[in-house]
Amino acid sequence: MPDIVPVRRALLSVSDKTGLVDFGRALASQGVELLSTGGTFKALQQAGVAVKEVAEHTGFPEMMDGRVKTLHPTIHGGILALRDEPSHAQAMQQHNIPPIDLVVVNLYPFAATVAKGADFPTCIENIDIGGPAMLRSAAKNHGFVAVVVDVNDYAAVLDSMKANGGGTDLMLRRKLAAKAYAHTGSYDSMIATWFAGQNGEEFPPTLLLSAERKQILRYGENPHQRAAFYVSGQSRPGVATARQLQGKELSYNNLNDTDAAFELVSEFSDRPTIAIIKHANPCGVATAASLSDAWDAALRCDPVSAFGGIVAMNRKLDAATAEKIGKIFTEVIVAPEADADAIALLEKKKNLRLLLTGGMADPVAAGWSVKSVAGGYLVQTRDAGRITETDLKVVTKRAPSAQELADMLFAFRLAKHVKSNTIVYAKNGASVGIGAGQMSRVDSARIAMRKAEDAARAAGLEGRLTQGSVAASDAFFPFAEGLEVLVEAGATAVIQPGGSIRDQEVIDAADKAGLAMVFTGMRHFRH
Repeated sequence: MPDIVPVRRALLSVSDKTGLVDFGRALASQGVELLSTGGTFKALQQAGVAVKEVAEHTGFPEMMDGRVKTLHPTIHGGILALRDEPSHAQAMQQHNIPPIDLVVVNLYPFAATVAKGADFPTCIENIDIGGPAMLRSAAKNHGFVAVVVDVNDYAAVLDSMKANGGGTDLMLRRKLAAKAYAHTGSYDSMIATWFAGQNGEEFPPTLLLSAERKQILRYGENPHQRAAFYVSGQSRPGVATARQLQGKELSYNNLNDTDAAFELVSEFSDRPTIAIIKHANPCGVATAASLSDAWDAALRCDPVSAFGGIVAMNRKLDAATAEKIGKIFTEVIVAPEADADAIALLEKKKNLRLLLTGGMADPVAAGWSVKSVAGGYLVQTRDAGRITETDLKVVTKRAPSAQELADMLFAFRLAKHVKSNTIVYAKNGASVGIGAGQMSRVDSARIAMRKAEDAARAAGLEGRLTQGSVAASDAFFPFAEGLEVLVEAGATAVIQPGGSIRDQEVIDAADKAGLAMVFTGMRHFRH
């Protein structure tokens, strides 16, 4: 297998014509014969670049609305032939098959066609056949053929040709071949997933995942683990689409925690909201009349845990809020936008990463959650469940007040984003105690109460912040003991899914304590 292979003939057929004319002109200037089809041929010809139509090259007309044009032995023989194999060379000479040394193809825009809501026949017509066949042929024969699927690789090909007397080097061809197979694999994955959906299969028989590597990370969850960040290409705002304005490279944990923070804060749209996250769990969340006020309330919930945390918000970051956040060490701030004064203030914090997403994520959008397990994957739909006032069932003698009701809905929506078992205390649109990730729901309730006591002392207050609050549980109370802790914490109302065989025991305990309690009929386990 030779290292340097001269490029004497290239086939170009692209849907993305970015940089096409300049690339074609550069190839032609080095004496490369250009073959092309359809719109690519027209674009090159109109730009005055010397190009030959594939039909003229093969002596066989394009037919069937363009479905058959490159599917011809003259094309695939020219791509697949092993130049150093005598029988291949003999066949090429016998059948007048000139070698093709460079294949430049990007495929019909199937994903974009589907995204535009095109009908079934239109989507089918945008499934490329000849393109993937040429790419796979060229990638297989990379010992003699360079294959390009990404317009960003045009420069690398030209640089190689310049350095190697008009030829491409083997290392480049291998890298381009790997990229071509990834490209066709991703393309087939999109089509297969779409087809399964058209056939009414929410979970297809074969799971095909496709994502592009965005960056190699310094390390994983721990320094001894290696890691990388891949993006799926979905347009839903979040960490994968965010623009980083400042700060050092994001770590694995930064990305994981920032995603958790932004998904949480996206649940709230009516009022300015801030969420502070630590180890993928919220340590303070609040809604208020302004971001600045929301920050104060969120920070008060657990000022100790907030140190070194992730801060997310659902409004444009302003200077007043940025100044407050900047007073404590913060790893990442993520917001849909930021004004110039806020950006200027935070530029002084060299270790702070500022991410702007350009919008908020849709909290009820459909999608999958995928988790690896030994030997396979667990796949489920995203937890897009949302409870409104009309979904609630009052089960106690006392009904909740309007303020209790508003706080319960806030707390239950927040509980959805806390690791189970979860207890959240909330008051006046802000968390005042959060208990996360315990094996016992009683322990979660107690931890949240203790944290509320610590937060009260930090704020110079007596008692605990949970006095007069409401409490939310992500799942039902199996025993009345958990409810008794909420009463001790000073909660006046409780929101929970219900569904335990001991529901009546829990209801009786609430009535005895004078609490209002509502059932949602929906739980939010988060593991």
